[in-house]
Amino acid sequence: MAKRIRKAVFPVAGLGTRVLPATKSIPKEMLTVVDRPVLQHCVDEAREAGIEHFVFVTGRNKAVIEDHFDMAYELDDTLQKRGKLKEYEALRDDLPAAGATSFTRQQAPLGLGHAVWCARDIVGDEPFAVILPDMITLPGAKKTRCLGQCIEAYEKHGGNVIAVEEVRPEDTHMYGIVSVGKDFGHTFEINGMVEKPPQGTSPSNLIISGRYVLEPQIFDILANVEKGAGGEIQLTDGMKKLAEKQGFFGVRFDGKTYDTGSKVGFLAANIAFAMARDDIRPGFLEELKKIVGKI
Repeated sequence: MAKRIRKAVFPVAGLGTRVLPATKSIPKEMLTVVDRPVLQHCVDEAREAGIEHFVFVTGRNKAVIEDHFDMAYELDDTLQKRGKLKEYEALRDDLPAAGATSFTRQQAPLGLGHAVWCARDIVGDEPFAVILPDMITLPGAKKTRCLGQCIEAYEKHGGNVIAVEEVRPEDTHMYGIVSVGKDFGHTFEINGMVEKPPQGTSPSNLIISGRYVLEPQIFDILANVEKGAGGEIQLTDGMKKLAEKQGFFGVRFDGKTYDTGSKVGFLAANIAFAMARDDIRPGFLEELKKIVGKI
């Protein structure tokens, strides 16, 4: 019987160079999509999937992330005194439970695999989720976001689980790619992985899309894996080693993922999330029509 997934790791030490100058003094994870920081959207997704403990792997100049997931006494007091109880309650509801957040440092930018490895002592000897905070998701027909579908697949298959989405074949060289083994429809066995394959060599057009469920044995592998693409310790390389001993399964996420680490993806996410809000959609749609009408 598969163990319950209680912890999720959020690698938030990146510099956000793709969206400079916005991220010169503000962590990219704290840029807002509509009225919530990108990272809050990711934590919301994790909570919906049943995650109880949130592990943030941070770097220098990221203290605002820790502040965001703490109480703001002056703000709380002001909201209550001004009768803004709806806003006050919304802030309280967003807070994780006491003791449910952990923060550790990745002192050097050595890659995603290294960032995950930095969480080893906090995660311990249990399976865990990884959420890339650049990527935020909206549900599709299944009405659950991506991590929820990954945990559902883990409960069915066990092993390790990776969320995937389709891209154009000419774009596969920009991503980690999986190859498909036995296919179950919504899920499938993964029989190969490659990080950013040269154009024309990709085994499929299914990219690793930023949500994982991994067994704790990955930590020992990441401690010894050699540097890969970009001179960094790649999580994909660690997973390939782990796949020699354990099963890996892919989940075809039926919703939509937005890469807020790129300028176009960030703008697209704001539009999509605004249109998904009943309180914002009518007025926002009117403004969109005005803008599009001028193009």
